Amino acid sequence: MSEYQYYEFLAVDRPLSEEELAQVRALSTRADITPTHFVNEYHWGDFRGDTTKLVEQLYDAHLYYANWGSRRLVLRLPGGLLPAKKAAAYAMEEVLSVRTCSGHTLLDFSLSSEDAEEWDFEASFSLSDFVGLRAELAAGDMRGLYVAWLAGLTVWELAEDDEEEYARELEPPVPAGMSALTGPQRALAGFLRVGSDLLAVAAEASAPATAAAVDGRALAAWIAALPAAEKDALLVEAALGTGPQPGPLLLARYRAATLPGPRPGADRRSAAQLLDGACRHRTERQQREKKARAATERARALEITRARDAHLTCLAKNTEQAWRDVDRLIAQKKPGPYDVAVTLLKDLREVHTRADTIAEFHERAAQLREAHRSKPSLMRRFDDAGFPYRS
Repeated sequence: MSEYQYYEFLAVDRPLSEEELAQVRALSTRADITPTHFVNEYHWGDFRGDTTKLVEQLYDAHLYYANWGSRRLVLRLPGGLLPAKKAAAYAMEEVLSVRTCSGHTLLDFSLSSEDAEEWDFEASFSLSDFVGLRAELAAGDMRGLYVAWLAGLTVWELAEDDEEEYARELEPPVPAGMSALTGPQRALAGFLRVGSDLLAVAAEASAPATAAAVDGRALAAWIAALPAAEKDALLVEAALGTGPQPGPLLLARYRAATLPGPRPGADRRSAAQLLDGACRHRTERQQREKKARAATERARALEITRARDAHLTCLAKNTEQAWRDVDRLIAQKKPGPYDVAVTLLKDLREVHTRADTIAEFHERAAQLREAHRSKPSLMRRFDDAGFPYRS
């Protein structure tokens, strides 16, 4: 089977310098490389670079996936926007690791090939699907991290680990708005293979999302209260191009300070409760879907029955024309018309049965056999349909 690997990197806060571009170009001669973007696909061989170091030193996002099931997404954010301690509450060894490097918080989402049931030749992803998570996390929206924690539970469930551990493991703070995930958050759930049933159960303890509308006066007051040295540092970094632009950075921090916090810790559920709830939800959903399919099938069957009744009623009004049509079709001596003629004869048989004149049908069908016995192809069709011989 053919192997496939995809590597993509994105620089968000600042483009790469010429020196950095030369460093990256030395790692691959076939990659599509710009000051903000790197992408390459491999059908054989491997990428020569150290993907982790590239994110630590140059890029703000990295995506990798292979058709044997391995998947990885790495996001780098300034530590001031997303402190590692805050993100670490959602870390789970199987899926999400959190660490710091040079003043940044690195979020490493991953699924190993062992977590995949089979090779996936249809999967296709792009960093454009996920990069919005970075801005959401910077604004204090932790839903993406909670989705990753749920992905860890999915890995546990597939591995059938110790149930006592499930009972001991408590969920992290549940962010608001889990029942209305954003596009990037839904993409992450799909990338990490989090099922809809587990997401639905997890959302039961989530407060409704509230719009983070920006009040100009409140924002101005919040900025005015920031230390002058901090604001000066932001402007110097913006002027030199060594840091993210201050506008989005300040707006993200303001929204983070005004977004509703997670529900209190007293409401935290165990992994066992969530997995059991997802199992019940899945069973109930499947039962609803089964009933809905059955209802759809009954409605379709009824529609077909009604349509056939209407057709036979119409046919019964002019059976002689139908018999003439049978003669005309047989006279063409071709397989297609033979099939249509036999279908029409079956309908005539049912019409005569309903009219209690089946003996007439048998007689006329037997006459057709006698008249066309030299046509073996037609006779085989008559045999298959059960049309009688002359008695």
